Amino acid sequence: MDVLIRSLEARDVEPIAAAFAAIGWNKPAAQYQRYLSEQQQGRRVVLVAFAHGEFAGYLTVVWRTDYPPFRDRNIPEIQDFNVLPHLRGRRIGTRLMDEAEALISRRSSTVGIGVGMTADYGAAQRLYVRRGYVPDGRGLVAHDRFVTYGEQVRVDDGLVLHFTKHLIACPEQV
Repeated sequence: MDVLIRSLEARDVEPIAAAFAAIGWNKPAAQYQRYLSEQQQGRRVVLVAFAHGEFAGYLTVVWRTDYPPFRDRNIPEIQDFNVLPHLRGRRIGTRLMDEAEALISRRSSTVGIGVGMTADYGAAQRLYVRRGYVPDGRGLVAHDRFVTYGEQVRVDDGLVLHFTKHLIACPEQV
């Protein structure tokens, strides 16, 4: 499959928002405008994938995350990883992850990622494990707060388990 991966550009904002609106996902243009601003400030990188010239998916790399265990250790985090459902299974997500990990490896020997705990995230959970990601050992986080033993939490998109992966450093880092 002909796949192009590049950084987010202003001209991408409306087509991305429209692609998600077409499948009923709430991902408004304002989200991508904010991402573009953060990318211009050097706080985030947004990698966008196009298959045969059409938007297919994206992910973001946040250099200084809000998740304390990653932030305290300067571990960049891959966030908001999405491939349009009708294009999954074509290695677009794998290509996005390859690009993100290569980019991160120039600055860090470790990458972090969080994943939801419902079946909706099952493909992502399996992908991360196959790529060598392991749980960070901190347990579940519910809406940015660590879950404690015996606590009842709402199972939704805010229930997350974080993973890390050791990366092979690029020559510039060695």
